[in-house]
Amino acid sequence: MSPSLPRWGGAWGCELKCCPSFCPFPPTAPPCFVERLQAEDFLETEPCRTWGSRVLPLVETVSSFKPSKYQSQLMLKHNKPLEVGVLRRVKELLASTDPHTAAKIITKADCEVARILGMTPELQRMMGVSCGMELLTLPHGQQLRQDLLERLQTMAITLAVHVLGCTGTHEERALLLQKIIQIAAELKSTTGNMFGFSAVMTALELPQMSRLEQTWAVLRQRHTEGAILYEKTLLPFFKSLNEGRESCPLANTTFPHILPFLTLMERSDVGSEGKEPWDMAEGGVDMVMNHLGAARTFAQLGPIYRSNAQTKLQGFQAQPEIQEIFLTDFQMRLLWGSRGSEENQALRYSKFNQVLTVLSNKLQRY
Repeated sequence: MSPSLPRWGGAWGCELKCCPSFCPFPPTAPPCFVERLQAEDFLETEPCRTWGSRVLPLVETVSSFKPSKYQSQLMLKHNKPLEVGVLRRVKELLASTDPHTAAKIITKADCEVARILGMTPELQRMMGVSCGMELLTLPHGQQLRQDLLERLQTMAITLAVHVLGCTGTHEERALLLQKIIQIAAELKSTTGNMFGFSAVMTALELPQMSRLEQTWAVLRQRHTEGAILYEKTLLPFFKSLNEGRESCPLANTTFPHILPFLTLMERSDVGSEGKEPWDMAEGGVDMVMNHLGAARTFAQLGPIYRSNAQTKLQGFQAQPEIQEIFLTDFQMRLLWGSRGSEENQALRYSKFNQVLTVLSNKLQRY
Protein backbone atom coordinates (compact mmCIF):
# COMPACT_ATOMS: atom_id res chain seq x y z
CA MET A 1 0.00 0.00 0.00
CA SER A 2 1.55 3.27 -1.08
CA PRO A 3 0.06 6.41 0.44
CA SER A 4 -1.13 9.15 -1.88
CA LEU A 5 -0.57 11.86 0.72
CA PRO A 6 2.88 13.18 1.71
CA ARG A 7 4.45 11.30 4.60
CA TRP A 8 7.03 13.87 5.70
CA GLY A 9 5.99 16.00 8.65
CA GLY A 10 6.89 19.29 6.98
CA ALA A 11 4.64 18.57 4.04
CA TRP A 12 1.67 18.42 6.38
CA GLY A 13 2.36 21.83 7.88
CA CYS A 14 2.62 20.36 11.37
CA GLU A 15 5.41 19.41 13.72
CA LEU A 16 5.53 15.62 13.53
CA LYS A 17 9.29 15.31 13.83
CA CYS A 18 11.76 12.54 14.47
CA CYS A 19 13.26 12.35 17.92
CA PRO A 20 16.51 14.38 17.66
CA SER A 21 18.48 11.47 19.08
CA PHE A 22 17.62 9.33 16.08
CA CYS A 23 16.80 11.76 13.28
CA PRO A 24 19.32 11.38 10.41
CA PHE A 25 19.11 15.09 9.60
CA PRO A 26 20.84 17.95 11.42
CA PRO A 27 18.33 19.44 13.90
CA THR A 28 19.32 22.97 12.97
CA ALA A 29 18.06 22.95 9.38
CA PRO A 30 15.49 20.99 7.37
CA PRO A 31 16.96 18.59 4.77
CA CYS A 32 16.84 19.43 1.12
CA PHE A 33 15.13 17.02 -1.27
CA VAL A 34 18.37 15.32 -2.29
CA GLU A 35 19.34 14.80 1.34
CA ARG A 36 15.97 13.24 2.01
CA LEU A 37 16.42 10.77 -0.82
CA GLN A 38 19.93 9.93 0.29
CA ALA A 39 18.76 9.40 3.85
CA GLU A 40 15.81 7.22 2.82
CA ASP A 41 18.09 5.13 0.61
CA PHE A 42 20.58 4.78 3.45
CA LEU A 43 17.85 3.73 5.89
CA GLU A 44 16.55 1.07 3.51
CA THR A 45 19.95 -0.46 2.75
CA GLU A 46 21.83 0.04 6.02
CA PRO A 47 19.37 -0.37 8.93
CA CYS A 48 20.48 0.08 12.52
CA ARG A 49 23.78 1.67 11.50
CA THR A 50 25.13 4.80 13.14
CA TRP A 51 25.46 8.15 11.42
CA GLY A 52 27.87 10.13 13.52
CA SER A 53 26.49 9.96 17.05
CA ARG A 54 22.97 9.10 15.87
CA VAL A 55 21.42 5.65 15.50
CA LEU A 56 19.49 4.99 12.32
CA PRO A 57 16.31 2.97 12.88
CA LEU A 58 15.33 -0.15 11.01
CA VAL A 59 12.85 0.50 8.20
CA GLU A 60 10.34 -2.35 8.31
CA THR A 61 8.91 -3.39 4.95
CA VAL A 62 7.22 -6.68 5.90
CA SER A 63 4.01 -7.07 7.89
CA SER A 64 4.17 -8.48 11.40
CA PHE A 65 1.21 -10.71 10.46
CA LYS A 66 2.11 -14.13 9.02
CA PRO A 67 -1.24 -15.91 8.56
CA SER A 68 0.14 -18.62 6.25
CA LYS A 69 2.60 -19.65 8.98
CA TYR A 70 0.16 -19.27 11.86
CA GLN A 71 -0.47 -22.45 13.88
CA SER A 72 -4.05 -22.55 15.12
CA GLN A 73 -5.80 -24.69 17.71
CA LEU A 74 -9.10 -24.21 15.89
CA MET A 75 -8.27 -24.88 12.24
CA LEU A 76 -6.07 -27.13 10.13
CA LYS A 77 -2.75 -26.03 8.66
CA HIS A 78 -4.36 -25.72 5.23
CA ASN A 79 -7.88 -24.36 5.49
CA LYS A 80 -10.43 -22.94 3.07
CA PRO A 81 -12.14 -19.56 3.55
CA LEU A 82 -15.09 -19.50 5.95
CA GLU A 83 -15.07 -23.19 6.82
CA VAL A 84 -18.43 -24.01 8.40
CA GLY A 85 -17.02 -26.07 11.27
CA VAL A 86 -14.56 -23.36 12.28
CA LEU A 87 -17.21 -20.63 12.03
CA ARG A 88 -19.52 -22.67 14.24
CA ARG A 89 -16.82 -23.14 16.88
CA VAL A 90 -15.91 -19.43 16.80
CA LYS A 91 -19.58 -18.54 17.22
CA GLU A 92 -19.79 -20.82 20.27
CA LEU A 93 -16.68 -19.28 21.82
CA LEU A 94 -17.94 -15.74 21.19
CA ALA A 95 -21.31 -16.57 22.73
CA SER A 96 -19.65 -18.03 25.84
CA THR A 97 -17.37 -15.02 26.39
CA ASP A 98 -18.68 -12.12 28.44
CA PRO A 99 -18.17 -8.62 26.92
CA HIS A 100 -15.75 -7.55 29.65
CA THR A 101 -13.41 -10.48 28.99
CA ALA A 102 -13.66 -10.00 25.22
CA ALA A 103 -12.76 -6.32 25.59
CA LYS A 104 -9.68 -7.19 27.64
CA ILE A 105 -8.54 -9.80 25.11
CA ILE A 106 -8.95 -7.33 22.24
CA THR A 107 -7.15 -4.60 24.18
CA LYS A 108 -4.20 -6.85 25.00
CA ALA A 109 -3.81 -7.87 21.34
CA ASP A 110 -4.26 -4.28 20.10
CA CYS A 111 -1.62 -2.94 22.48
CA GLU A 112 0.84 -5.65 21.50
CA VAL A 113 0.40 -5.02 17.77
CA ALA A 114 0.78 -1.25 18.32
CA ARG A 115 3.83 -1.83 20.55
CA ILE A 116 2.26 -0.14 23.51
CA LEU A 117 2.96 -3.39 25.35
CA GLY A 118 5.66 -5.99 24.82
CA MET A 119 8.49 -3.59 24.04
CA THR A 120 12.06 -4.79 24.63
CA PRO A 121 15.26 -2.70 24.66
CA GLU A 122 16.33 -4.39 21.42
CA LEU A 123 13.04 -3.56 19.70
CA GLN A 124 13.26 0.04 20.91
CA ARG A 125 16.78 0.28 19.48
CA MET A 126 15.62 -1.10 16.12
CA MET A 127 12.63 1.28 16.04
CA GLY A 128 14.68 4.30 17.06
CA VAL A 129 11.97 5.33 19.53
CA SER A 130 10.72 4.09 22.88
CA CYS A 131 7.09 3.32 22.00
CA GLY A 132 4.80 2.44 19.12
CA MET A 133 2.74 5.61 19.48
CA GLU A 134 5.79 7.66 18.53
CA LEU A 135 6.77 5.31 15.70
CA LEU A 136 3.31 5.74 14.13
CA THR A 137 3.99 9.43 13.49
CA LEU A 138 7.36 8.91 11.76
CA PRO A 139 8.18 8.07 8.12
CA HIS A 140 9.65 4.68 9.01
CA GLY A 141 6.47 3.78 10.92
CA GLN A 142 4.53 3.16 7.72
CA GLN A 143 4.48 -0.63 8.09
CA LEU A 144 3.12 -0.36 11.63
CA ARG A 145 0.40 2.02 10.43
CA GLN A 146 -0.56 -0.43 7.70
CA ASP A 147 -0.58 -3.36 10.12
CA LEU A 148 -2.93 -1.51 12.45
CA LEU A 149 -5.30 -0.70 9.59
CA GLU A 150 -5.15 -4.36 8.55
CA ARG A 151 -6.07 -5.41 12.07
CA LEU A 152 -8.95 -2.96 12.31
CA GLN A 153 -10.46 -3.90 8.94
CA THR A 154 -10.04 -7.63 9.55
CA MET A 155 -11.67 -7.39 12.98
CA ALA A 156 -14.60 -5.42 11.55
CA ILE A 157 -15.15 -7.90 8.71
CA THR A 158 -14.93 -10.88 11.08
CA LEU A 159 -17.56 -9.45 13.43
CA ALA A 160 -19.81 -8.64 10.47
CA VAL A 161 -19.47 -12.21 9.18
CA HIS A 162 -20.73 -13.59 12.50
CA VAL A 163 -23.93 -11.55 12.13
CA LEU A 164 -24.45 -11.76 8.36
CA GLY A 165 -23.52 -15.44 8.28
CA CYS A 166 -26.10 -16.29 10.94
CA THR A 167 -28.85 -18.12 9.06
CA GLY A 168 -31.08 -18.40 12.12
CA THR A 169 -33.88 -16.09 13.18
CA HIS A 170 -33.88 -12.31 13.50
CA GLU A 171 -33.82 -12.88 17.26
CA GLU A 172 -30.53 -14.79 17.01
CA ARG A 173 -28.93 -12.05 14.93
CA ALA A 174 -30.26 -9.37 17.29
CA LEU A 175 -28.65 -11.24 20.19
CA LEU A 176 -25.32 -11.20 18.32
CA LEU A 177 -25.71 -7.47 17.70
CA GLN A 178 -26.37 -6.97 21.41
CA LYS A 179 -23.16 -8.83 22.31
CA ILE A 180 -21.10 -6.75 19.85
CA ILE A 181 -22.60 -3.50 21.18
CA GLN A 182 -21.74 -4.56 24.74
CA ILE A 183 -18.14 -5.28 23.69
CA ALA A 184 -17.93 -1.80 22.13
CA ALA A 185 -19.19 -0.26 25.37
CA GLU A 186 -16.59 -2.17 27.42
CA LEU A 187 -13.79 -1.11 25.08
CA LYS A 188 -14.86 2.52 25.37
CA SER A 189 -15.49 2.81 29.09
CA THR A 190 -13.73 -0.04 30.89
CA THR A 191 -10.49 -0.68 29.00
CA GLY A 192 -10.19 2.78 27.38
CA ASN A 193 -9.24 1.21 24.05
CA MET A 194 -10.39 3.59 21.33
CA PHE A 195 -8.72 1.55 18.59
CA GLY A 196 -10.62 -1.62 19.45
CA PHE A 197 -13.75 0.48 19.92
CA SER A 198 -13.27 1.87 16.40
CA ALA A 199 -12.96 -1.63 14.94
CA VAL A 200 -16.19 -2.81 16.55
CA MET A 201 -18.07 0.36 15.59
CA THR A 202 -16.75 0.05 12.02
CA ALA A 203 -18.33 -3.41 11.88
CA LEU A 204 -21.69 -2.13 13.13
CA GLU A 205 -21.58 0.78 10.69
CA LEU A 206 -20.89 -1.31 7.58
CA PRO A 207 -23.71 -0.72 5.06
CA GLN A 208 -24.31 -4.47 4.84
CA MET A 209 -24.98 -4.45 8.60
CA SER A 210 -26.90 -1.21 9.00
CA ARG A 211 -29.41 -2.17 6.28
CA LEU A 212 -30.70 -5.21 8.23
CA GLU A 213 -33.86 -3.35 9.19
CA GLN A 214 -35.76 -6.28 10.68
CA THR A 215 -32.80 -7.39 12.80
CA TRP A 216 -32.31 -3.87 14.17
CA ALA A 217 -36.06 -3.63 14.83
CA VAL A 218 -35.91 -6.83 16.88
CA LEU A 219 -32.91 -5.42 18.75
CA ARG A 220 -34.95 -2.35 19.72
CA GLN A 221 -37.84 -4.55 20.87
CA ARG A 222 -35.96 -7.31 22.72
CA HIS A 223 -32.78 -5.51 23.80
CA THR A 224 -33.98 -1.94 24.20
CA GLU A 225 -31.16 -0.86 26.51
CA GLY A 226 -28.53 -2.07 24.03
CA ALA A 227 -30.22 -0.31 21.13
CA ILE A 228 -30.43 2.97 23.07
CA LEU A 229 -26.82 2.63 24.20
CA TYR A 230 -25.70 2.21 20.59
CA GLU A 231 -27.86 4.90 19.00
CA LYS A 232 -27.74 7.56 21.72
CA THR A 233 -24.27 7.09 23.21
CA LEU A 234 -21.79 4.95 21.28
CA LEU A 235 -22.57 6.08 17.73
CA PRO A 236 -22.59 9.85 18.49
CA PHE A 237 -19.37 9.43 20.49
CA PHE A 238 -17.69 7.56 17.61
CA LYS A 239 -18.69 10.24 15.12
CA SER A 240 -17.45 12.99 17.43
CA LEU A 241 -14.11 11.18 17.78
CA ASN A 242 -13.75 10.96 14.01
CA GLU A 243 -14.57 14.64 13.64
CA GLY A 244 -12.06 15.63 16.31
CA ARG A 245 -14.75 17.05 18.61
CA GLU A 246 -14.35 14.49 21.38
CA SER A 247 -11.44 13.26 23.46
CA CYS A 248 -10.93 10.63 26.14
CA PRO A 249 -9.72 11.06 29.72
CA LEU A 250 -6.00 10.34 29.77
CA ALA A 251 -6.16 8.42 33.05
CA ASN A 252 -8.49 5.83 31.50
CA THR A 253 -6.97 5.51 28.01
CA THR A 254 -4.87 2.52 26.99
CA PHE A 255 -5.02 3.14 23.22
CA PRO A 256 -6.02 6.61 21.90
CA HIS A 257 -8.15 7.32 18.84
CA ILE A 258 -5.46 7.09 16.19
CA LEU A 259 -7.70 5.87 13.33
CA PRO A 260 -8.16 9.27 11.59
CA PHE A 261 -4.39 9.82 11.57
CA LEU A 262 -3.77 6.33 10.17
CA THR A 263 -6.34 6.96 7.47
CA LEU A 264 -4.81 10.32 6.57
CA MET A 265 -1.30 8.92 6.34
CA GLU A 266 -2.10 5.71 4.52
CA ARG A 267 -5.04 6.52 2.27
CA SER A 268 -3.93 4.81 -0.90
CA ASP A 269 -6.50 5.39 -3.60
CA VAL A 270 -8.26 8.36 -5.11
CA GLY A 271 -11.58 6.55 -4.84
CA SER A 272 -11.50 6.83 -1.06
CA GLU A 273 -11.61 10.63 -1.17
CA GLY A 274 -14.95 12.06 -0.14
CA LYS A 275 -15.69 9.25 2.30
CA GLU A 276 -14.04 10.66 5.42
CA PRO A 277 -15.53 13.31 7.77
CA TRP A 278 -12.95 15.92 6.73
CA ASP A 279 -13.88 15.42 3.06
CA MET A 280 -17.51 16.29 3.70
CA ALA A 281 -17.37 18.94 6.41
CA GLU A 282 -16.94 22.67 5.86
CA GLY A 283 -14.12 22.79 8.37
CA GLY A 284 -12.33 19.85 6.80
CA VAL A 285 -8.88 21.47 6.89
CA ASP A 286 -9.24 22.35 10.57
CA MET A 287 -10.37 18.80 11.26
CA VAL A 288 -7.29 17.39 9.54
CA MET A 289 -5.00 19.70 11.48
CA ASN A 290 -6.69 18.70 14.74
CA HIS A 291 -6.08 15.02 14.03
CA LEU A 292 -2.44 15.67 13.12
CA GLY A 293 -1.96 17.68 16.30
CA ALA A 294 -3.61 14.92 18.33
CA ALA A 295 -1.19 12.36 16.86
CA ARG A 296 1.74 14.47 17.99
CA THR A 297 0.28 14.49 21.51
CA PHE A 298 -0.29 10.72 21.42
CA ALA A 299 3.38 10.22 20.52
CA GLN A 300 4.42 12.12 23.63
CA LEU A 301 2.03 10.22 25.91
CA GLY A 302 3.10 6.70 24.94
CA PRO A 303 4.52 5.83 28.41
CA ILE A 304 1.21 6.81 30.06
CA TYR A 305 -0.80 4.58 27.71
CA ARG A 306 1.60 1.73 28.47
CA SER A 307 1.19 2.26 32.21
CA ASN A 308 -2.61 2.38 31.89
CA ALA A 309 -2.65 -0.82 29.83
CA GLN A 310 -0.42 -2.64 32.29
CA THR A 311 -2.67 -1.61 35.16
CA LYS A 312 -5.92 -2.64 33.46
CA LEU A 313 -4.55 -5.97 32.21
CA GLN A 314 -2.56 -6.90 35.31
CA GLY A 315 -3.07 -10.57 36.15
CA PHE A 316 -5.51 -11.06 33.27
CA GLN A 317 -5.61 -14.57 31.80
CA ALA A 318 -8.05 -15.95 29.25
CA GLN A 319 -8.70 -19.31 27.67
CA PRO A 320 -6.25 -19.74 24.73
CA GLU A 321 -9.03 -20.65 22.26
CA ILE A 322 -10.96 -17.50 23.13
CA GLN A 323 -7.85 -15.35 22.78
CA GLU A 324 -7.21 -16.86 19.37
CA ILE A 325 -10.48 -15.74 17.80
CA PHE A 326 -9.47 -12.09 18.31
CA LEU A 327 -5.99 -12.44 16.77
CA THR A 328 -5.45 -10.94 13.32
CA ASP A 329 -3.51 -13.93 11.96
CA PHE A 330 -6.39 -16.22 12.90
CA GLN A 331 -9.04 -13.90 11.49
CA MET A 332 -7.18 -13.56 8.19
CA ARG A 333 -6.99 -17.34 7.88
CA LEU A 334 -10.67 -17.66 8.80
CA LEU A 335 -11.80 -15.12 6.20
CA TRP A 336 -9.49 -15.85 3.28
CA GLY A 337 -8.08 -19.30 3.95
CA SER A 338 -4.45 -20.38 4.16
CA ARG A 339 -3.82 -19.60 0.48
CA GLY A 340 -5.73 -16.34 0.09
CA SER A 341 -4.76 -14.72 3.38
CA GLU A 342 -1.56 -13.22 1.98
CA GLU A 343 -2.90 -12.10 -1.39
CA ASN A 344 -3.04 -8.43 -2.40
CA GLN A 345 -4.85 -6.52 0.33
CA ALA A 346 -7.07 -4.44 -1.95
CA LEU A 347 -8.15 -7.58 -3.81
CA ARG A 348 -8.93 -9.39 -0.56
CA TYR A 349 -11.09 -6.54 0.73
CA SER A 350 -12.86 -6.08 -2.59
CA LYS A 351 -13.79 -9.76 -2.78
CA PHE A 352 -15.03 -9.86 0.78
CA ASN A 353 -17.06 -6.71 0.37
CA GLN A 354 -18.93 -8.59 -2.35
CA VAL A 355 -19.37 -11.60 -0.05
CA LEU A 356 -20.82 -9.40 2.70
CA THR A 357 -23.19 -7.78 0.22
CA VAL A 358 -24.46 -11.17 -0.98
CA LEU A 359 -25.02 -12.34 2.60
CA SER A 360 -26.80 -9.10 3.49
CA ASN A 361 -29.05 -9.25 0.43
CA LYS A 362 -29.95 -12.84 1.25
CA LEU A 363 -31.00 -11.92 4.79
CA GLN A 364 -33.05 -8.97 3.59
CA ARG A 365 -35.27 -11.29 1.55
CA TYR A 366 -36.50 -13.09 4.66
